[in-house]
Amino acid sequence: MVLAQLGGSISRALAQMSNATVIDEKVLNDCLNEISRALLQADVQFKMVRDMQSNIKRIVNLETLAAGTNKRRIIQQAVFTELCNMLDPGKPSFTPKKGKPCVVMFVGLQGSGKTTTCTKYAYYHQRKGFKPALVCADTFRAGAFDQLKQNATKAKIPFYGSYMESDPVKIAVEGVERFKKENCDLIIVDTSGRHKQEAALFEEMRQVSEATKPDLVIFVMDSSIGQAAFDQAQAFKQSVSVGAVIVTKMDGHAKGGGSLSAVAATKSPVIFIGTGEHIDEFEVFDVKPFVSRLLGMGDWSGFMDKIHEVVPTDQQPELLQKLSEGTFTLRLMYEQFQNILKMGPIGQVFSMLPGFSSELMPQGHEKESQAKIKRYMTMMDSMTDAELDSTNPKLMTETRIIRIARGSGRPVRDVIDMLEEYKRLAKIWSKMKGLKIPKKGEMSALSRNMNVQHMSKVLPPQMLKQIGGMGGLQSLMKQMGSKEMSGMFGGMGGDK
Repeated sequence: MVLAQLGGSISRALAQMSNATVIDEKVLNDCLNEISRALLQADVQFKMVRDMQSNIKRIVNLETLAAGTNKRRIIQQAVFTELCNMLDPGKPSFTPKKGKPCVVMFVGLQGSGKTTTCTKYAYYHQRKGFKPALVCADTFRAGAFDQLKQNATKAKIPFYGSYMESDPVKIAVEGVERFKKENCDLIIVDTSGRHKQEAALFEEMRQVSEATKPDLVIFVMDSSIGQAAFDQAQAFKQSVSVGAVIVTKMDGHAKGGGSLSAVAATKSPVIFIGTGEHIDEFEVFDVKPFVSRLLGMGDWSGFMDKIHEVVPTDQQPELLQKLSEGTFTLRLMYEQFQNILKMGPIGQVFSMLPGFSSELMPQGHEKESQAKIKRYMTMMDSMTDAELDSTNPKLMTETRIIRIARGSGRPVRDVIDMLEEYKRLAKIWSKMKGLKIPKKGEMSALSRNMNVQHMSKVLPPQMLKQIGGMGGLQSLMKQMGSKEMSGMFGGMGGDK
């Protein structure tokens, strides 16, 4: 996950504090010093870190707390709240509406990943049911239109640009008018990259803005500049009405925390973060779920949204029926692997699960896991219908295993590994037997009907402990059916 190192350091500091026999001033100071050190290493401004530390000390006054008060809980909640305040600009961003034409203009520095981000933004909304289109008004950089054309073709998104025309304002106006006639409801205009000292390019940006009258101007910013993000965001805000910010390259730099907090200080809402080069490595930035995942507390509502996105509505009751019966076949495993791959990067999905430390899956391991899933699916492609639909492990004889290995071009050892994985998952699945089935049209009931006993059997003991035992699991179960993240702190155990 993004900022894995920062999240790991803060989580460790909180864990050490929780393991202390007595919570006194020394334990609190050690915990806060560790957190402050981690934030400063992530290039967060010193003043912001100092303010956060003094605010937490003010909230957690150990001398005035009543006897029997859960001090660990209060400290954890104070850290969570202060991190949210640090990253929250305090104002919402404009959101496009389906069916209503909306023009979005992208601005930013050269090399910040603006053109790639335009395509990611369009692709994200296309998956949500929008009809996006891309307009290349970048006539300054050689190859800009070629790059946008290539990205848009790959994502199957209509685009407009010109190799001959050198006036970006003319291209932008023509592109916007054309796509409005074609009933596109999200028209994205990509402009030339610029530096804050380049007055001529800033003037061009103003002209494009006046001609196209965008509903939203998005500033794309490279996270590697850290604290300097404050000056850049302010310079752009003074020239054109920046309504939102997208921070890119969050996967490759330790300064991501500094850039996020610096942007929040300019009162510009960060709406997305880019977490890699691929088109699906793009995350919605919502402060509470982000901080919750950073601290290893998960994001149940985001996880449930991912599931509803990839599992078609008509298949959901059928899947729940199989879940309640406790029967798990290789075909069902194949279908779930397909859904996992559709969800996007595995690390991003797993970081939504409470107790999952983002440090447990370094970037190389994430690709390794995805490759392993694809290998397993290739082997299952070489199986017969009878083998895929059987629940009897004894059916897989030695001759069948050799045949599958030859058919998929994999060693016999790999087929045996895949069957072992199937047995492990079947064992977990069998523990869900007896799950109450929601009525049609009550898919949010998935979370309500998974009772605490069922979930406690399924979750690994380490994860259950991190959540806060049965009490913490109970409050998490309530959140699974809710979009509200205000209760996310239940993930640390106990009721609020």
